[in-house]
Amino acid sequence: MGDRIVTWPNALSAARLLGVPVFLWLVLGPRTATSDLIAAGILGLAGITDWLDGKLARMLNQQSRLGALLDPAADRLYIAATVIALAVRGIMPWWLFGAIAGRELIVAVALLVLQRRTVYGALQVSFVGKTATLCLMYAFPLLFLGAHSGTTAEVVRVLGWAFAIWGIALYWWAAMLYLTQVRDLVRESGMEGAATS
Repeated sequence: MGDRIVTWPNALSAARLLGVPVFLWLVLGPRTATSDLIAAGILGLAGITDWLDGKLARMLNQQSRLGALLDPAADRLYIAATVIALAVRGIMPWWLFGAIAGRELIVAVALLVLQRRTVYGALQVSFVGKTATLCLMYAFPLLFLGAHSGTTAEVVRVLGWAFAIWGIALYWWAAMLYLTQVRDLVRESGMEGAATS
């Protein structure tokens, strides 16, 4: 993993981060059908660029430490902003916000433990975690568009809930995998410390 900053994957992650305030303004500001459609498009684009930046990093051999931080940060920020905005608008129930926020809190505490007790700074991103993020990135724009009236909106809403339920289940499964990683790394670090003392 290199120290390069200016790479295509990093540019995509940075663009995703810049889209968060625009999305929030569109959802919480104008509240028109057009602004909702543009906001859903931004969410869809965020999901595509999330997949694309990882693909480009591997294809162009442009993995970097900055990219390893930017990509999950952009994912988490989008998920947090979307869940809060959709809950404020009444499109998504607050229990779903609680399920996602609770998972993030548990993983954040685990990362703090990891940083304090070992030399490891980050966890290996799992396929389950990436799949969970992708499901949620599909769920949010579908739930958003499904909040309008009509038969099409109802079908879209059902699809959105299907992705949301799968996404939440996979999100918590990924959290359990991360907690297992933290436990193993802390235990391994403790054994190494005991062996050298």
